Amino acid sequence: MNLVGKPIPRKEGRKKVTGQALYVDDLSFPGMLHGVTVRSSVPRGRIKNISFDQPPATAGGSDRNIPWNEFTIVTAKDIRDLKLGENYVALILNDQPYLADEVVNHPEEAIVLLAHPDKYLLEEARRHVSIEYEELPAIFSLHDSLAQKEIIWGDDNVFKKFLVDKGNVDDVWAKADFIVEGEYETGAQEQLYIENNGAIALANPNDGVTVWGSMQCPYYVHKALIKLFGLPEEKIRVIQTETGGGFGGKEEYPSMIAGHAALLAWKSGLPVKMIYDRAEDMVATTKRHPSRTLHKTAVNKDGKLLAMEIDFVIDGGAYCTLSPVVLSRGTIHAAGPYFCPDVRIKSTAVATNLPPHGAFRGFGAPQSIFALERHLDKVAKTVGLTPEEFRRRNFIHEGETTATNQTIREKVDMDGLLNRAFELSDYHAKRERFARENGSDRPSRIRKGIGFASFMHGAGFTGSGEVYLQSVVGAEATPEGLIRILAASTEIGQGTNTIFAQIAADALGLGYDLFEVAQPDTAQVPNSGPTVASRTCMIVGKLVESAVVGLKQTLLGSGLLKDQYTQAEFQRACGDYIEKFGRLQSFSKYQPPPNILWDDEKYQGDAYGAFAWAVYVAEVSVDLLTYEAHVDDFVAVQEVGRVINPVLAAGQIEGGIAQAIGMTLYENVVWENGRMKNGQMTNYIMPTAADIPPIRVYFEENPYAYGPDGAKGIGELPMDGPAPAILNAIENATGESFNQIPLMPEKMMEDLVGQG
Repeated sequence: MNLVGKPIPRKEGRKKVTGQALYVDDLSFPGMLHGVTVRSSVPRGRIKNISFDQPPATAGGSDRNIPWNEFTIVTAKDIRDLKLGENYVALILNDQPYLADEVVNHPEEAIVLLAHPDKYLLEEARRHVSIEYEELPAIFSLHDSLAQKEIIWGDDNVFKKFLVDKGNVDDVWAKADFIVEGEYETGAQEQLYIENNGAIALANPNDGVTVWGSMQCPYYVHKALIKLFGLPEEKIRVIQTETGGGFGGKEEYPSMIAGHAALLAWKSGLPVKMIYDRAEDMVATTKRHPSRTLHKTAVNKDGKLLAMEIDFVIDGGAYCTLSPVVLSRGTIHAAGPYFCPDVRIKSTAVATNLPPHGAFRGFGAPQSIFALERHLDKVAKTVGLTPEEFRRRNFIHEGETTATNQTIREKVDMDGLLNRAFELSDYHAKRERFARENGSDRPSRIRKGIGFASFMHGAGFTGSGEVYLQSVVGAEATPEGLIRILAASTEIGQGTNTIFAQIAADALGLGYDLFEVAQPDTAQVPNSGPTVASRTCMIVGKLVESAVVGLKQTLLGSGLLKDQYTQAEFQRACGDYIEKFGRLQSFSKYQPPPNILWDDEKYQGDAYGAFAWAVYVAEVSVDLLTYEAHVDDFVAVQEVGRVINPVLAAGQIEGGIAQAIGMTLYENVVWENGRMKNGQMTNYIMPTAADIPPIRVYFEENPYAYGPDGAKGIGELPMDGPAPAILNAIENATGESFNQIPLMPEKMMEDLVGQG
C-alpha cells in the first residue's frame, strides 16, 4: 500500500473537530464529588497544626454554613489510619509524599484534600483551612544548593551525579594552543499544555482503584497507585482519556493528582473528580529544570578540538522526581555531534525549595546543547575561524566515537545538513549584508543577525533503559478482519494513532481504515513503556510492525492464508481462524539491536540505538530602542531516518521550534520565595502567532535499519537547536555575547548599555 511517507489524515481528527472526543472533564459519574487540594504557603517548615475554621457558607448569600462533616477530608494521617500503602509517589527515589506529613519542602506542597458535591463551595472551603508552621531556612537557587548554604535534602543536597570520562583530559591542557572557558545558564519553563491536569477516581476495598485521566504514561500512574494503596496490580486500573498536550508535564505529575482523587474516592466511597484550573496547574506542577553549565575547551591552532571539560548542573526542586534521567540525557548530549579525543563531563542534580522540576520536551538536552553551541561560537572566534568552519573541522563521522565512547555506525552527514541549511536560508549572503548594514555610518535602530546551531538527539531510553523496560505491544484481529493495536503509548496530539496505523498497514499491505489503536487502559493493553524520550515511533512503532507481522505469520502457519493475498482474503482468513481456533493475537517484546553495549557504572558505550541529526538557522532583528529581539525567519534541516507522515513530522518540528522560541525570548518564570509569581497566562508571557516567524522545515532521509520502515525519533529534537541559533544570531546582530536564557529585554539593555 506504501502508506508510509504519505500525509494520511489523523485517526482521531474527526472526533476532535466534531467534539465527540471526551476529555477527562467531559466525564461524569452518578454521585460524583469534586476534589481540591490545600497547599503549603511556606517554602520549608514543620507543620504544627491543621485546623478547620468556621465552615464555609453556601453560595448566593445564604445564612447556612456547611458543616465540615459534610466534606470528605484527607490528610497524611488517613493513609496510615485507613491502612493503605506508602505515602510516596513511586518513581525513582520515592522521596516525594502524596501529602506532606510533619514537614513541607516547597510552596504549593499538598497537605490536605477536600471533596464535596459542590465544586464552587470547595473553593471557599479551601480558604477556611488554617495551617500553622514553624518555618525553616530555605534555598532557592542551584548556586546556593551547591554551596550548601542549607542542607535541605540528604547529606549534601545532591539527587544524582554522573561522570563521563573519555581519554585523559588533564594531560591535554599544556599542549593546547588555545583554552577557552565559558559559563551558560538556562531558566525554568512551563509546559503550558492546552488542557490542564485532571483525573477521576473510583476506589473501594472490594473493587480496587480505577482512574481516568489526562496523562502520557498510564503504567507510571499504575505503578504509583499500587504503592499508595498496597494493592495487587490487577486491582489497579488506569485509563487515559483524550489528552490535550503534555510535553513531559503529564509524564510523572498525573501520578500525584490520580493519587489524590483516589484517596478522596476511597474515603468517601464515591467517585471523585479533580481538575486543576490554570493558576493551580502553573504554580503547583513541574517545569523544565534550570541549569548552569561551565565549559573549558582545548583547541589547537588548526581549530581541532583536543579536550572538553564540562560541568553541568540542574536544579531539581524540592524532590527528586525524574531529575536523574533528565540529568543523564543532558550529560550525554553535552558534547554534541563532534569528535573530541578527550572529554570529561561532570554533572549534578541538586535540591532547592522550589516545586519539583520534572520532564519537559528535550529532557535536559536543550539545556546542555544551548551551552555547547553558544560556547563553540566563542571558541571559533578565539581561534580565528568562522562558526561554520570550526564546526566542519570537528563534526563527528561514521566510525568515530562520542563522549561516551559510542562508535557511530550510522551514516552521518552533518556537512551536508549544514550546506543545505545555509543554501535554504541564504546564510552567507545575509551574513555579509547584515554586517554591512549594521556597520554603516548611519545604522538603523534595528540590527539584523543570522546564526545557526548544529546538534543531535538520541532516540529512545538512554543506555540500558529500553532493555530494562522490556516493552510489549500486541495486535488482535476481529472476526471481521479488523485489527486492533494494543499499546500503552498515548496519543497526546503528536499523531501516535495515525503513525501506528500507517506502520501496521504497510507491514501487512492492507488499508489504513482496517486498523484501530486501542485506548490505553492498563486492564486491556500491555506495557509498551512511557510516551517519552522520542521513543514512540522508533521503539514502539517497530514493536507494532513486529506484532502485526506476527498475525500474518500465524495465519500463514495455519494454512488459512497464502503468501500472496488480497485484503478481502486476509479478512476472511482472520474470521476463519477465530471460528476454528479462538482469539487471534500476536505480541512483540523489545529486543535491542545487535552490538548495542552499555556500561551503567562507567557510563560508557552505546547510549542510544540511533541519533537524529540537525542544523537550524535563525534570522533575527534586534530593536536597540526597546531591546526586544524578534525571530524573522527560521530554517530547520534534519535527518530523522524515514519520515512516516510528512505533515505530522513537520508539525512536530514547527511546534517544537515555536516552544523553543518561547524558552529563548519570552517565557520567564519569576520566583518569589520559591513560589511562581507570574503563574497566570496574563503575566507568563509566551509567544503568540505574531512572534513566530515562517518556519521552513526540511528532511533528509537516511533509513535506520532497526526502526519501523527506517524511522527514528523526532519529538524532542526541535527543542534543542533554536535557543543557541537565536542567541548566536543576536550576537551577530549586536556584537554582544549573551549566555543565558530567557534573554529578556532588561538583560539585553543592561549588557548593551554597559557595553556602550
